[in-house]
Amino acid sequence: MNEQTTICSEIESCRELVWSARQAGQVGLVPTMGALHQGHLSLVSASTQQCDFTVVTVFVNPTQFSANEDLSSYPRPLQEDCRVLADLGVDLIFTPDESTMYPLGCTTVVQPPAVAAALEGSHRRTHFQGVTTIVTKLFNVAPAHVAYFGQKDYQQTLVIRRMVADLNLPIEIQVEPTIREPDGLALSSRNQYLDGEQRQQAVSLSQSLFLAQERFDEGESSATAILIDMSQHLHDRGVTDIDYVVLAHPDSLESVERVEVGTMALVAARVGTTRLIDNKRIE
Repeated sequence: MNEQTTICSEIESCRELVWSARQAGQVGLVPTMGALHQGHLSLVSASTQQCDFTVVTVFVNPTQFSANEDLSSYPRPLQEDCRVLADLGVDLIFTPDESTMYPLGCTTVVQPPAVAAALEGSHRRTHFQGVTTIVTKLFNVAPAHVAYFGQKDYQQTLVIRRMVADLNLPIEIQVEPTIREPDGLALSSRNQYLDGEQRQQAVSLSQSLFLAQERFDEGESSATAILIDMSQHLHDRGVTDIDYVVLAHPDSLESVERVEVGTMALVAARVGTTRLIDNKRIE
């Protein structure tokens, strides 16, 4: 492990180290729930390349999981995650436990903005409140200049950007592109839940998004026509437990009738018992 990397689990220690680092240069923050894959590591690399000091938080946040979700089984390979982060030259890894981030009697929450209501918000009703609360906490514990998030969680990036603007938080939000497997499947910590057959079915989510792009390239601009093709593609490949397939405005996430450059295609579905999300901007 890189001897330059500090691992801490206490709030005051983390905050003191970050404030000290701010005096010397730009500080980048990458919030994660661990079980790191190349998508996470692309965010880490962006920070280490662009900033003088990089902080990565590893915390499986219980408040963004619903009662019927996979909190208890969510992968937690903390030792391996820390080794990988140290090898990448991360300066500080913050690994708090639940009682540190949510001390006894903690009842304060951060109400998410309006853009959280649709899509993920309609299917996971407490999810974004958990996200906005923990992200605000992490911004306070590790007061970096810039925080890095991935486009795969597109709605989350809109929620966090709006929250930062609404609450006048002094941090820049930088969004990095989705990282995909060679066949197009978006990287996710939950992909490891998939067996061989499910893995083959899962790629149909990204295929449906690229199908939307193909139809647009062919001259189709009717959202209804493209959505029918996307949904049929998923059904034909055995993905029938679908939460949503939408073509939406990139800022409001309101459904559109006509597709144009910049429209977002978004999909969420279960493959087996594993819920996956993906998105693509129409170019």
